[in-house]
Amino acid sequence: MSKSLQAIRGMNDILPEQTPLWRYFEGTVARLLDNYGYKQIRMPIVEFTELFKRSIGEVTDIVEKEMYTFEDRNGDSLTLRPEGTAACVRAVLEHGITGGGQVQKLWYIGPMFRHERPQKGRYRQFHQIGLEVFNLDGPDIDAELIIMTWRLWGELGIRDAVKLELNSLGTSESRGRYREALVEYLSAHHDKLDEDSQRRLKTNPLRVLDTKNADTQAVLVDAPKMADYLDDESRAHFEGLKARLDAVGIPYVLNPKLVRGLDYYSKTVFEWVTDKLGAQGTVCAGGRYDGLVEQMGGKPTTGVGFAMGIERLVLMLETLEQIPEEISRQVDVYLCAFGEEAELAGLALAERVRDQLPNLRLQVNAGAGSFKSQFKKADKSGALYALILGDDEMAQQVVGFKPLRGQGEQQSIAWDALAAHLATCVVQG
Repeated sequence: MSKSLQAIRGMNDILPEQTPLWRYFEGTVARLLDNYGYKQIRMPIVEFTELFKRSIGEVTDIVEKEMYTFEDRNGDSLTLRPEGTAACVRAVLEHGITGGGQVQKLWYIGPMFRHERPQKGRYRQFHQIGLEVFNLDGPDIDAELIIMTWRLWGELGIRDAVKLELNSLGTSESRGRYREALVEYLSAHHDKLDEDSQRRLKTNPLRVLDTKNADTQAVLVDAPKMADYLDDESRAHFEGLKARLDAVGIPYVLNPKLVRGLDYYSKTVFEWVTDKLGAQGTVCAGGRYDGLVEQMGGKPTTGVGFAMGIERLVLMLETLEQIPEEISRQVDVYLCAFGEEAELAGLALAERVRDQLPNLRLQVNAGAGSFKSQFKKADKSGALYALILGDDEMAQQVVGFKPLRGQGEQQSIAWDALAAHLATCVVQG
């Protein structure tokens, strides 16, 4: 017998009982971004591999270990996108929409791909919502991104479960000076570093700050601090950001070891972290990347953005039981019809009701069936009410209206009064 077909490890199906929560989360974010004046952009899933090597950095873990890269029939090296910023920068450059200093406030949603070890809330195909803002260089836009996420956590009911961590990486020049000092210090303690940190010392030393190894963390206690190497411009920018967060009342923690995993960050970096998913984990992160567009062949253009992981945030909503009651119910009203004449009348009646109540979730029974079987399907659908059309109802041009989830007797409602009755019972109640 042939092996049964299965999804690739770390690439999961999102089943019908799961998608309502995903749609609720995605819709909440989309509405919030609309309200703040952001416009959606959609990029391809596959890009030339060189794009990510130039933007993310060839010695990052993503490029070295995690990308899904292959040759197409033309011999071109292509990669499933591991993150969205590089693809978004490529798109704005290709179409010239940031030229002449044009401000662009963009957002995107979709799957990303990294060959990591799958774990709860983190998969090889994962989904992100990302924002990118171009040609605004002040701390006010950095603050806006953080304020938006703060508002989102409030709307989702998870504000008490997340913590904001902040740092500034300075300009490339100040970061270079800090890098030299850090390498000098770590080299003097080389034998105390874990194997991965020893490798990073030669390739990407700032990522050593990010280590989870306890022995290396002990070495880092007396390491040089990035704040001591910040240039005046970066320091003023960071103070401006903190002042704006203080003005709005958003609490934060300064984390001098926060560096992010990608080469293109400068000045502001931030992460929203939680400990509600087991080990502390990041649910949203980003920062400023003022040199990336120029690095990728464009004119000097400032940029700042963030990305949030949908899987982890959906998992948080489930863990904290912050799921609105209405999204667990997919059907408001279920129409049962008995006999061909009633089925035809039921279809026409259902469409008239939908014309008048476009937001009503009305399901019409399909596949006929006995009174008992149709009511069983109506109950299983989760509907609040059942509508009944049989011979008696047809003769009187009424529909039976029966509550399924609470108190109340069955009533008879005239066909032309049904929409108004449903508006009172379902749309408002």
